[in-house]
Amino acid sequence: MQNLLEIGQIVNYYGIKGFLKVIPFTDDIKRFDNLKTVYIEKNKKLVEMQIEEVRYHNQLVLLKLKGLDDINDTIQYKNCYIKIDRKDAVELQENSYFIVDLIGMEVYTEEQKLLGVIVDVFPTGSNDVYVVKDKMGKQILLPAIKDVVKDVQVENKKIIVHLIEGLGENQ
Repeated sequence: MQNLLEIGQIVNYYGIKGFLKVIPFTDDIKRFDNLKTVYIEKNKKLVEMQIEEVRYHNQLVLLKLKGLDDINDTIQYKNCYIKIDRKDAVELQENSYFIVDLIGMEVYTEEQKLLGVIVDVFPTGSNDVYVVKDKMGKQILLPAIKDVVKDVQVENKKIIVHLIEGLGENQ
């Protein structure tokens, strides 16, 4: 498991006092209120930063980080990702998972037939959708609902699914 989790992407600066405009990658954007430290990934290197202030604007997070005091300081971080240590992550509800833990998991049918590997997860509003790619590069889109996802074994990197009509080989 990865120790760092992506929680947002810096899309721009905000104002002239060093705030960063962040698109959050979390269901609860207020979770930024409880953070003291974040890591910004820039040029494949991590920069540890202390949070001074958090504000919210529409569905964006505005972060003021120590040492970033004006536009010139913040512009260099545009399009960079913000990460946190796993120990600072929110506690997940039952049957909820961090996307980073799902990517790369092998997906099997209830009959133990390998369908492929999860390569992406995207939200649709009502549920997430797992993008599963097989050895030939064919993609299967699986809704992350109870009728389909039967067992998630994070420690074994394995998911068991039930293919309802219209999914997988039934297409």
